[in-house]
Amino acid sequence: MSEETEERNMPRGDDSEVQHRAVIVVGVDGSPASSDALRWAADEARLRGAILRVVYGWMLPTMIYPAYGPAGMYEEMPAEAEGRTRTQVEQVLGDHHDLQVELEVHEGRGAEVVLDAAKGADMVVVGSRGRGGFSGLLLGSVSSQVAHHAACPVVIVRA
Repeated sequence: MSEETEERNMPRGDDSEVQHRAVIVVGVDGSPASSDALRWAADEARLRGAILRVVYGWMLPTMIYPAYGPAGMYEEMPAEAEGRTRTQVEQVLGDHHDLQVELEVHEGRGAEVVLDAAKGADMVVVGSRGRGGFSGLLLGSVSSQVAHHAACPVVIVRA
């Protein structure tokens, strides 16, 4: 075996090891179920020493188009969505929490936004039901889509 081969096969010290910090993604939408999911994900992030990535997807309501809505409505929606998400995080976690929290607010369907944010994550957490109009369903459309398509473990917190 050559010296070069031996060097490549030797165990490396701590200085060359890449430390992976776990990431837990949680989808929120302002609903009580998503607040329960956020609370559960925060507890899990504390236990694992993980980063908590809070994700919210927003869309213009289907009945509102820029031509029919108030001037500037579209431009205000991202800031309003981020404000609502920050408020939900503050209400659930409080102002002073011991977690590293990343907030992601993107235009798009809830499931797609959560699934995109969960790429490379260690876990994704969603509530069993969100703000959808079909209260008789046991599982909402976002949680169902996330459960079927996520590339990491999924936790669905039952409300």
